[in-house]
Amino acid sequence: QVQLIESGGDLVQPGGSLRLSCAASGSNINTYNMGWYRQAPGKQRDMVALITRAGTTTYADSVKGRFTISRDNALNMMYLQMNSLKPDDTAVYSCYAQQILSSGVGNDYWGQGTQVTVSS
Repeated sequence: QVQLIESGGDLVQPGGSLRLSCAASGSNINTYNMGWYRQAPGKQRDMVALITRAGTTTYADSVKGRFTISRDNALNMMYLQMNSLKPDDTAVYSCYAQQILSSGVGNDYWGQGTQVTVSS
């Protein structure tokens, strides 16, 4: 029952930087695995970066070394720092949260998405 709201999407030039934010409400994210996904028009939604409850991170090969995912559990926030942006990074970026119950069952939650456009 967590609600996720993304912000920070914008139009930027190639080589530029952008920081996306995900604000969670309704539940504390310290018990959730979190991540960022993106979807370009006509394409499937792909994983960009993941961060577990323990703080371990995973990145798609296409963004490794350029993007950094982080979380601030005290503020119920998650971030994606995006550097050296390329036109291929253009997509709607969505915040993701995974709740794992004691039973082992997992629940998935998604934000509405924020548009990132990289163009000259």
